[in-house]
Amino acid sequence: MERIKVHDKYFKLYMSNQQIEESIQRVADKLNSDLKDVDTPVFLSVLTGSFMFTASLMQKINCQCDIAFIKLASYEGTETTGSVKQIMGLTKSVEGRTVVVVEDIVETGNTIEEMHRILKDAGAAEIRICTLLLKPDAYKKDIKIDYAALQIPNDFIVGYGLDYDQLGRQYKDIYVLDE
Repeated sequence: MERIKVHDKYFKLYMSNQQIEESIQRVADKLNSDLKDVDTPVFLSVLTGSFMFTASLMQKINCQCDIAFIKLASYEGTETTGSVKQIMGLTKSVEGRTVVVVEDIVETGNTIEEMHRILKDAGAAEIRICTLLLKPDAYKKDIKIDYAALQIPNDFIVGYGLDYDQLGRQYKDIYVLDE
């Protein structure tokens, strides 16, 4: 589809599923290389937005690994609230483990900072950040983003797990606000 409507807004095609999957494969190849000597890393999926990215990424990971989930929220409508709420805590212990945070999008970095704090408090030995999408013009935090499948401008997007007020996640492509 070239154009979709979500709630009261229209979005136009921004990135095809093929482009997304090729980018995820590049990230998976790098992770497979970097984690080959790590004993059972934990991939921590940040719900809800990263569920599609996590599923695709995990199919491409070839090391022995664990998966866990956490649910955080920082958006209302098309705007960040500036604060991060923990909706669901860690689903397994990460103490002494290498953790790869699997995030859908990194913008302000507030969620990344909160994740880093949670994981440090839980005793993670090493924390790596992996995101499908990075908005470098919006990200101003000091925590390193280790793996970014794609860098995009500071536009509002939906699809491939990303939403506008909880709708639009199901699309296999990514769409940008069509103003």
